[in-house]
Amino acid sequence: MYNPHLVYEFRNAEGNIEPIFFTEPVKVLETHDLQDIPRIMEEIEKALAQGFYAAGYVSYEAAPAFQAEMQVKAGAEMPLIWFGIFRQPKAPEPEPAAEPYRVSSWRMASSEDQYKKGIADIKTAIEEGHTYQVNYTERLHASFSGSDRSFYRQLARNQQAGYGAYLNLGRYRILSASPELFFRVQDGRLTTKPMKGTAARGRNLAEDRAKAQQLLASEKERAENLMIVDLLRNDMSRLAESGTVQASKLFEVEAYPTVLQLTSTIEADLVPGLTVYDWFKALFPCGSITGAPKISTMQFIAALEQSPREVYCGAIGFITPEKNAVFSVPIRTVVVDAEKGNAQYGVGGGITWDSTSEGEFEELYAKAKVLTAERPEFSLLESLKLEDGVFPLLPYHLNRLEASAKYFGFPADLAKVEQRLAACAEAHPQGLYKVRLLVDKMGGAVAEAQPLQPTTGRLKAVLAKEPVDSSNPFLFHKTTHRKVYDEAQQDADTAFTALLWNENGELTEFTIGNLVVEKDGRFFTPPVESGLLAGTFRQQLLDNGNIEERIVRKDSLAEWDAVWFINGVRGWVEIDIGIPVKTQ
Repeated sequence: MYNPHLVYEFRNAEGNIEPIFFTEPVKVLETHDLQDIPRIMEEIEKALAQGFYAAGYVSYEAAPAFQAEMQVKAGAEMPLIWFGIFRQPKAPEPEPAAEPYRVSSWRMASSEDQYKKGIADIKTAIEEGHTYQVNYTERLHASFSGSDRSFYRQLARNQQAGYGAYLNLGRYRILSASPELFFRVQDGRLTTKPMKGTAARGRNLAEDRAKAQQLLASEKERAENLMIVDLLRNDMSRLAESGTVQASKLFEVEAYPTVLQLTSTIEADLVPGLTVYDWFKALFPCGSITGAPKISTMQFIAALEQSPREVYCGAIGFITPEKNAVFSVPIRTVVVDAEKGNAQYGVGGGITWDSTSEGEFEELYAKAKVLTAERPEFSLLESLKLEDGVFPLLPYHLNRLEASAKYFGFPADLAKVEQRLAACAEAHPQGLYKVRLLVDKMGGAVAEAQPLQPTTGRLKAVLAKEPVDSSNPFLFHKTTHRKVYDEAQQDADTAFTALLWNENGELTEFTIGNLVVEKDGRFFTPPVESGLLAGTFRQQLLDNGNIEERIVRKDSLAEWDAVWFINGVRGWVEIDIGIPVKTQ
């Protein structure tokens, strides 16, 4: 008999990820028959009373077992419900070494035209009063081979999920990087946190903040979120003590690697004596992935969507003997069929009267980026000039570091960082040094000093061979993930540095410093929007009015009186770019 492995990396009530690992079940409860689900729930209840844990999933197509009037798409292949009964969680197993895997290009089951027709049909249904909001989903398919555990780890890293889960159930491997809590039961308190309202991430903190404000100000997104909050309030009232259901947090923006999400938190005190079946009868499936009103909208979804959702949009979680429980909404979730060698990913969004087909299709793309936009392991990096025990640009470095830490979700303790730098300065009270400061994703800070020789004379630079992609967030933050810069520098051969340019033919920066061009005694630097790091020395020069921002075209290099390299360590360095510049 196959031994299932279930790894949950869920946030606890304090918001911290608390890994839990289950294996070697004493019993497995699963079925493809709706009629068996109440019996399985009863067996789970008995096992909990005997001191066992229950862990597994409930598929979206299990919904009619809890309310018969709910309609779902026929043809689900996975079990409608799968739970293992376990004596207790195991100690978290060491993360296995990464093994290779291969995923083919992802293919959307429907064409873009079919998807847009679905949105038009939804808007007709809204106009006719059959629904207010429909969560319309699509499936992406790919062939898969290799280590599904490594693929899960990459998905979880890409998404920075609050409710990650890896369920190896034999034929089916569920890789869930979900950011969404379905419900939590803890000491008689019920919490739900619907996630409804999405915007693509900005490239830096300033863009993120602007997009977050747009999200909060959007009548469409707020109405969409509030509609689901009201739906969940109603669902929770069936389980709650009278008068205890309340939205404790309304309209909060949470940042994930590829998207910003609008969330709300609803809490209630549970009536004593409820069963697990009672919980699911009242709450399942989560209103955030159906729409409102729930039952009539599910009927519409069953007719509209071309395939079953399976575990996608169902529930993944575990229950303790004390009847504490945590379940996620399995969005951002891949299911690998090991027998067929394929993978499926569900993606969708809430459609309201104000939705546009173009906007919703862009949202699908943003939510699917978790599949392909690999997020590497990296640390934040600052290179500081230390001169006779003083960091001349320290406030600028700390401001930039803090902004990048907030953007990437690193818990940077600036007081600790300043202590590390102060210790470094105390150890090097005389002379000129370059200090390399690293801050990792756990907030650890290290500062190392190396002697620095002054830069003199003109230095040679070459144009990079390939453009940079100005949508790449790593261009806007100084980190140890320097693949773009390293490749360009390698192409520069013996030159001091390479000059980068973007897909629009705009010059951006050098591999290790900013660009300044001179014309008739005025100095110009490309704007950050072109896709570049806002250097600390560059910012000081802008603040002091020494330089100005303007777009600098790649084909304009010969028109400038001089080309300069600047950074906070070396200052001003005149550059010979290998293209004749205007002689004065």
